[in-house]
Amino acid sequence: MSFSHLSHLECGRCGAVHDSERPQNLCVTCGSPLLARYDLAAVRSALSPDDLARRSPDLWRYHELLPVRDPRAVTTLGEGMTPLLPMARYGERIGLPRLLMKDEGLIPTGSFKARGAAVGVSRAAELGVKRLAMPTNGNAGAAWSLYGARAGLTATIVMPVDAPEITRRECVASGTDLYLVDGLISDAGRIVGELVAASDGAVFDASTLKEPYRIEGKKTMGIEIAEQLGWRTPDVILYPTGGGVGLIGIHKALDELRQLGWISGPPPRLVAVQAEGCAPIVRAFERGERESRPWDGARTVAFGINVPKPLGDFLILQALAETSGTAVAVTDAELLAELREVAALEGAFVCPEGAAAFAAARKLRASGWIGADEQVVVLNTGAGLKYPGTVPVDAPVLPVDAHLT
Repeated sequence: MSFSHLSHLECGRCGAVHDSERPQNLCVTCGSPLLARYDLAAVRSALSPDDLARRSPDLWRYHELLPVRDPRAVTTLGEGMTPLLPMARYGERIGLPRLLMKDEGLIPTGSFKARGAAVGVSRAAELGVKRLAMPTNGNAGAAWSLYGARAGLTATIVMPVDAPEITRRECVASGTDLYLVDGLISDAGRIVGELVAASDGAVFDASTLKEPYRIEGKKTMGIEIAEQLGWRTPDVILYPTGGGVGLIGIHKALDELRQLGWISGPPPRLVAVQAEGCAPIVRAFERGERESRPWDGARTVAFGINVPKPLGDFLILQALAETSGTAVAVTDAELLAELREVAALEGAFVCPEGAAAFAAARKLRASGWIGADEQVVVLNTGAGLKYPGTVPVDAPVLPVDAHLT
């Protein structure tokens, strides 16, 4: 039996076919992201949902639908199968009693970026890559640094100086070459692009959607949601969207599961959630455009979604259109208030990006776009502990002989 049924790479825009057995970046025909394609007929004959129940509870349980050929090439820290938690008190508060949270804060490195790093690093190492480089808003760089270290690869990471401090420390701890830029992720991306171009092939560009396998790790969130719901899908999935790889991946996963015959019925309505300070996808969606335009002056406390122009914007907007979904922006004040309310009602300290998705769920329920009886999944993409500054503390200091009444 094949460990992977990877067939080829296909351009997400023009459909051009590319070789999956050598390191690849963007489509040589049109410069768009490449997507991994699988022999789904072979997967269908080799695997059933019942087979998965006997496998280890990590994302590699879906290895036939992942790109790594040799199991010995798998680089893992135990990532995957994060809980799908009922949010009963908070859901009742906002009028969504069937609300669920997929909590990616409990994954290695503290964010969903570990999924993309696990698969992307594994495949890069399998194809002979020795050195990676990437721009990041923080969590992706931390994840690729740590997984790269586990695989024996070196990495160069460039992130904005305002990125969360803990992510810098994760990079440094792993031995990564870390650089800070006084700008945005787009500025970091330019610097990385120049490094890669000057390296004559010695450095592999692992930027968001500039390599095709990060999305394969992210898509396992969609497979897990379906499996955890007994091979059904919810009515709505809300996803905090910066580069949008997770949303594209979830859409891709559910399409593959439908082709396999493992799920049926209408797809979940996908919701791209952004901050009002950086909402290029929301603006493009509202205008009926197929691509976004760069967002000037991008700024938000939800740093992970502070992406002025996603490379895969056309794929995000396509996923929203194909699922009858929508795009919603929330203010920083709204998401910070929601962060506190989720923690107070549910004991879950979510990241600001996840809090933005909860704020969007509240808005969409209030507008009637989500019905009271619908099953809704919110993705919390990271641990709130990675963003300690979102909750200021002003507690009184007591003398040692103090008494409270």
